[in-house]
Amino acid sequence: MMLLAKKNIVIYGGSGPIGNAFALTFAREGARVFLVGRTRKPLERTAAEVEAAGGSAHVAVLDALDERSVNEHVQEVRTLAGSVDVSVNLVSRGDVQGIPLIDMATDDFVRPITAGLTAAFVTARAAARVMADQGDGVILTLNSGSAHGSPMMGASGPADAATDTFIRNLAAEVGPRGVRVLGLWTAGLPESFAPRFLEHNPTRRASGMSAEDIDRVISGLSMLGRAPRLADVAETAAFLVSDRAGAITGAFVNATSGIFPS
Repeated sequence: MMLLAKKNIVIYGGSGPIGNAFALTFAREGARVFLVGRTRKPLERTAAEVEAAGGSAHVAVLDALDERSVNEHVQEVRTLAGSVDVSVNLVSRGDVQGIPLIDMATDDFVRPITAGLTAAFVTARAAARVMADQGDGVILTLNSGSAHGSPMMGASGPADAATDTFIRNLAAEVGPRGVRVLGLWTAGLPESFAPRFLEHNPTRRASGMSAEDIDRVISGLSMLGRAPRLADVAETAAFLVSDRAGAITGAFVNATSGIFPS
């Protein structure tokens, strides 16, 4: 039996590498996916892949930081599909990494904290209101698990810490109404991390560092000696948002092969 049969899942940030992997995995497990992002073409590419694989996908172009647009979209999904069963936040925060904190610009430090927590709050709140009324639902968010102390990660640590705390507090509030709220720590995914890291770190590019080099570094930091892949994280997420996850809530699952402590 498919894990997510008849589930309606909204994915914010559904056009990136992680969003694409999640959408394909969720659809394969029987879910109808609603892809949300700010740029139509990448969303439509992901939707086309889902449909080519036999799944069902819908596209909505909006900014996850826009409260009104998010609230309206959630209501539209509920009207169209009959329920909002899962909400997943994959929205990019614009983290700047590889620069010492004492050399970092204030805007680069503050932006990921503000954008990340705003997106988490706006999307989760909209979903939680509907789910609490339904009496069930799951809210899932991702961050890197950097809150435990990670040098050269810029504002990723403070942003992660704020998101971790928000998720746990929301879980405590809406749990009695049947809503599960949880997260995944997903640092160290070479397929998504390496290209972005090199793009925003000209010094690393100039040094000749490649995506393969980053893969080896990440793998060397992990307990298993290998880095997690997008497919691994997507499969884990599918289980966590499924009914088979039981009462798991108010927690972050470490999908980073032990790169950070849980």
